[in-house]
Amino acid sequence: MRVLILTILTLIGQLSFAQTDKSKRPSPPDNTKVTTTDGVTIDINYSRPSLKGRKLGVDIAPVGKVWRTGANEATTIEFNKDVLVEGKKLAAGKYGLYSIPGEHETTLMFSKVWDQWGTKYDAKDDALRVSVSNGTSSNAQEQFKISATPEGTVSLEWGEYVVPFKVKASN
Repeated sequence: MRVLILTILTLIGQLSFAQTDKSKRPSPPDNTKVTTTDGVTIDINYSRPSLKGRKLGVDIAPVGKVWRTGANEATTIEFNKDVLVEGKKLAAGKYGLYSIPGEHETTLMFSKVWDQWGTKYDAKDDALRVSVSNGTSSNAQEQFKISATPEGTVSLEWGEYVVPFKVKASN
């Protein structure tokens, strides 16, 4: 009887660990962190969904609808100092990053609520909204990716689309 109880407890423990090991998810976690040439540290935590044959803008990240800008928990973006995002002021801090993809431009929302599941967006919590032009890339990404450069350009890359936005220190 003791052996059976120990076996069951061991299996429960292994199952619990497997559920908390985020690297095993279909959309694994990733991080992009850079310090810009003007001293802004940008730290982004997100999950990387894959297209898996789905059509971008239709089957996933639909045009005109709020998207969590990743998968699983809300994507977070943190700044160590006050910044200008596309020329608009945003205080230092941590934010949930959401978006509304469009045909030619994408609206980016920086939410004051960041510690939540990614589908729980509410516009009343926006700290900032900016619209940016969509671009294209010759290097299509099967898996969603966020990159950042020392010059302060953050790019959301997926499929053949690139959505870049500029971050710089607010002086």
